[in-house]
Amino acid sequence: MRMILVVLMVFGATLAARAQSTPPTDAIPVGTVRAEQKPISQNVEFVGRVEAPERVEVRARVKGYLEEVLFKEGDMIKAGAPLYRIESDTFEADVKQAEGALQRSKAGYDLAVIQLQRAEDLLAKAAGTVVARDQARALADQSKGAVTSDEANLSNAKINLGYTVISAPITGRIGRTNVTIGNVVGPDSGVLTTIVSQDPMYVTFPVSQRELMKHTSSENVTDPRELTVRIRFSDGTTYDQVGRINFVDVSVERTTDTVTVRAVIPNPKGQLTDGQLVRVLIGTDKPETKIVIPQASLIADQSGVYVFIVEEGKAVMRRVKIGGESGTGAIVDEGLSGGEQVIVEGLQSVRPGAQVRATPVPSTLSGT
Repeated sequence: MRMILVVLMVFGATLAARAQSTPPTDAIPVGTVRAEQKPISQNVEFVGRVEAPERVEVRARVKGYLEEVLFKEGDMIKAGAPLYRIESDTFEADVKQAEGALQRSKAGYDLAVIQLQRAEDLLAKAAGTVVARDQARALADQSKGAVTSDEANLSNAKINLGYTVISAPITGRIGRTNVTIGNVVGPDSGVLTTIVSQDPMYVTFPVSQRELMKHTSSENVTDPRELTVRIRFSDGTTYDQVGRINFVDVSVERTTDTVTVRAVIPNPKGQLTDGQLVRVLIGTDKPETKIVIPQASLIADQSGVYVFIVEEGKAVMRRVKIGGESGTGAIVDEGLSGGEQVIVEGLQSVRPGAQVRATPVPSTLSGT
């Protein structure tokens, strides 16, 4: 009898152990993903606009008929490349006239110098007068002044002749021409065309005082120039170049309490266009280790955000504090320590304390 009781006790213990190790048949099937600890460079997003560091409005500096347009609209232009040619005959004639006037004044000056020397020699021999010497000296000085004036007139004539060829002052992409061959152009003609530099480019964007202080007062960043700048286009794609902040305005916009920030970013392929509206992503080079879970696991109610995790075959609710996004994942600042099995599938049937049958599913977490 005692042997039978022992056998029954052992058999009962075995059944109880099997019952504990095997989920009940009414357990809810769920899919889970492990809460991962990942190095995260958190980004803050702003609206910005691309600006060319150099932008030049090309104008005519002398008046004349336009003979040639020497560029193709929209092309890349190098500094010094000729853009327009103005009829130069009149300006060439002005140069020759100035050269002739200079020759005459130089000849007059040479004669005045000789006469001054003669007057001084006669005065030294007591054969001349002081008045004659002074008159000769004054004439020499006048002649020298005439030479200086004519030299300046010749230089000015040559400068004006040089202005008949309008060249690119900077390297960049040139816009459309506002004048065509045969028109009279001059200083009053307005802008002939515009050139904007291409590489690198600026991106300017307003940042609130709170956001600026939040990022520059952290233990990882002490200078805004240490922050990385990325660009996201209107179609959702991210630009493949990384920029750096190079200027923070010295005053705050009173109406919006924002500071204008400017970043410089490479543009080797010309993908960025002056005036283009973009999304600006600000981050750091020093990623922090954060817990990341799929956004599909998040549930919100009036008290905040929570997730379900699996503990000992049961669904357990955990309140979490979300600190942002990382691609398809959510960054958890509080509530999880990493390694928990977070339920991502079958949530519609899960209740706190419910028995669940967990099946790991492939993680789809991706970074930005």
